[in-house]
Amino acid sequence: MTKKAAPKVGRHVLWFSWKLVTFFCIAFSLVALFRLHLQYDISSSAVSRPRSRIHYDDFDGPAKIAFLFLARRELPLDFLWGSFFEIADVENFSIYIHSAPGFVFDELTTRSKFFYGRQLSNSIQVAWGESSMIAAERLLLEAALEDPANQRFVLLSDSCVPIYNFSYVYKYLMASPRSFVDSFLDRKESRYNPKMSPTIPKGKWRKGSQWITLIRRHAEVIVDDEIIFPVFKKCCKRRPPLDARKGKMNMKLQKQHNCIPDEHYVQTLLAMSELEGELERRTLTYTQWNLSTTGNQNWHPLTFSYANAGPQQIKGIKSINHVYYETEFRTEWCRSNSTIVPCFLFARKFSRGAAMRLLSEGIVGTFDTSTLLDQSP
Repeated sequence: MTKKAAPKVGRHVLWFSWKLVTFFCIAFSLVALFRLHLQYDISSSAVSRPRSRIHYDDFDGPAKIAFLFLARRELPLDFLWGSFFEIADVENFSIYIHSAPGFVFDELTTRSKFFYGRQLSNSIQVAWGESSMIAAERLLLEAALEDPANQRFVLLSDSCVPIYNFSYVYKYLMASPRSFVDSFLDRKESRYNPKMSPTIPKGKWRKGSQWITLIRRHAEVIVDDEIIFPVFKKCCKRRPPLDARKGKMNMKLQKQHNCIPDEHYVQTLLAMSELEGELERRTLTYTQWNLSTTGNQNWHPLTFSYANAGPQQIKGIKSINHVYYETEFRTEWCRSNSTIVPCFLFARKFSRGAAMRLLSEGIVGTFDTSTLLDQSP
């Protein structure tokens, strides 16, 4: 009797094992389906909680362009921008400045009254190559969205200049229902951090210029994002230079992923939100790159000086009507509302002398540059 009972126990163990394996297979499948569903939800919409705002349909008045300045401290080219805004209708623009925390724009720190008190009260310390850069951009957009009249949002550095007058810039931007965001897929670069997956799949990773121009709906997507920004903040750390004093710690620090968030965040977020079809995939800000360095990894923007900021150079920039993206074999023809137009409305990086030449030769507006020689804010 005892010997005959053994096979029953064996069969019971096999049956139990089979049920256990089946259970784990089903559980694993459900988890995999859940992760795919979660990834789909994130990919289809990166906005978690849209905030209640006054929409343009509820606003009665002229539309504004919000000029958003990312400044290290003061605005060294304030005199040029002052001339630019001088001939504009004040109902057609607004100004917001993210500067060093505590820095105030007043008659002691700026030559132009247009910048008085326009600094953000909640600015943060910004470090290049860190998520703080895109956090500052989000703060600017958030402040500008409080005004329902703001319908276009132009992000500018403290070395940017306009190369057309205000009237032309206003008509150009208002004629297009699209955002202008330089965005492309670069399979050669290695900034994507695999730890971003599955929230940010590699196929949605995009690269482009930091200097963007947005319509209001796209600005809201960026400010309301609570999913993609935390991933950039966690996974993108600036890789510090080697320091012999840190010894073995250097090995750990060099493993940090240098994502350069300001060249990827907006582009990737809009791709994740399935909004690329609503973009002109180019920037409106011209940059002249130093191509003499070895390899693409060391490119740096050149600074315009007084000598190379003359009419011929500006005319050359204005004549550009298309951009070629080598990594995608794509030519982006510059359009505004389906009409071929000059690609660029702004340019960087301009020195103070270069900006003075733009004004003295009437390229942007009229201004007596001799008044600057004995002034320092």
